Amino acid sequence: MTKTKSHNGNHYVVLGDLTLHGVTKEVVLDLELFGTVKDPWGNLRGGGSGTTEIDRKDFGIVWNKLLETGGFVVGEKVKVSLEVEGILKK
Repeated sequence: MTKTKSHNGNHYVVLGDLTLHGVTKEVVLDLELFGTVKDPWGNLRGGGSGTTEIDRKDFGIVWNKLLETGGFVVGEKVKVSLEVEGILKK
């Protein structure tokens, strides 16, 4: 995460760098935080879900195969979904 762009309640727009196939690009992640809870060891844990969409060709991933019926095996747009949990560093 490089920067939080905006937020509305528990929804955030987060900017960050994604590296695939040796290419690093800035991506925008729509993030929803589910909240925080204290675990049995006294740590504060938080969880959330994030999504973004990238164009694989922007990262130099250009392989594809034409199907006999037309169309391609792999689309250019890729949806990325994350389910994350973190512990607040003391």
